Amino acid sequence: MQSAYLNRTAAAKKSAPITTTPRKLHMIFYNVIKRAFDITASLLALIILSPVFLVLAILIKLDSPGPVLYVSDRVGLYGKVFKFYKFRSMRTDADEIYNELLETNETGGPTFKMKDDPRVTKIGKFIRKYSLDELPQFYNILKGDMSFVGPRSPLVREVELYDKRAMRRLNVVGGLTCYWQYRGRSSIDFEGMVNLDLQYIKDRGILTDLKILFRTIPAVLKGDGAY
Repeated sequence: MQSAYLNRTAAAKKSAPITTTPRKLHMIFYNVIKRAFDITASLLALIILSPVFLVLAILIKLDSPGPVLYVSDRVGLYGKVFKFYKFRSMRTDADEIYNELLETNETGGPTFKMKDDPRVTKIGKFIRKYSLDELPQFYNILKGDMSFVGPRSPLVREVELYDKRAMRRLNVVGGLTCYWQYRGRSSIDFEGMVNLDLQYIKDRGILTDLKILFRTIPAVLKGDGAY
């Protein structure tokens, strides 16, 4: 997947003249600041929230049999596949019964969301509502697989169904939060997610990222639109 994506982007760039514009210089500065923030903030978060990680791990183990973490392959920048970490919020057979639930998909398109998903555990409903299941992704951010702000990193099976427009989401590093994370979260359909992610790619900058981060906090605390 990564090589196919890179071949397409390389071919497109090959014919383009190499120029340095104020916009490009701005984006270089922005990317350096963004990465420095990601490293510092994710490292601090992993240290400060370590007691929360421990409590959640215990609750997950007490609630249902299986591992504490759920690890899956996700697609990042330019189609690079990486290991994505979450606290497990579903039964261990969730992937096996996925095909049986496809007709109940509430988002349309390649993504799958279901408000009353029978695969979600009791503690899973709570941690998903307040996005606590996402905390291990601070490690992904520290590694550079993700950023704090950017389009959500999709599953491999989702990207295999992307059209050219949706593939543009992979032109930037995926993130922990984005426009649709505070504008409706799971209640937004796939087309709406793509529209907002492409708008972010156009708008992205330090002030935009800060705005998204600050607006995500109250959205997460309210737990609206998360399931």
